[in-house]
Amino acid sequence: MKKMPILMLLLFTFHFSLFTLYGCGYTIHGKTSLPFDSIQIGKIENKTFEPKLQDKLYKALTEEFLKQGVAVHQGAQYTISGVINLFELKILSEKGGTAVEYEVSMKGDFRLVEPSGQMKDFRGIGSPFIVSFQGSGSMEDVIALKERASEKAVRDMAMELVAILIYSK
Repeated sequence: MKKMPILMLLLFTFHFSLFTLYGCGYTIHGKTSLPFDSIQIGKIENKTFEPKLQDKLYKALTEEFLKQGVAVHQGAQYTISGVINLFELKILSEKGGTAVEYEVSMKGDFRLVEPSGQMKDFRGIGSPFIVSFQGSGSMEDVIALKERASEKAVRDMAMELVAILIYSK
């Protein structure tokens, strides 16, 4: 009689493992399944009034490609370039006539040039997450929090772009 519950538990564990690994839509990608093993990051243009976004995005893209196993170097056969064309700081809430909660939004258009010369455009890429912060202290504190939030939005944008480039092929 005791063998039956153990057998049921093992059967349940086996089925649960199968559903967890194969039934959720996630797949495991190895380095050999990447569409390219190296990429060159071309010109990143900033058409917003927020300074240094192009430098932050270049760094974030480099870090994200490296995390995914893609080398970044000049002369690579694939090249990604782009334009940051939207940076917004929206007020989400206020208290006593003073803004206390903000949201940072970014969007950009990017182009991948393949070794064959074929170009693929990716428009309206931004952070898939809402990036917000609360700041009601001094102006210096609010500016520091805005900088942190904008860096997170840049990292999220880089993560989204790299995921699209790697996993949508």
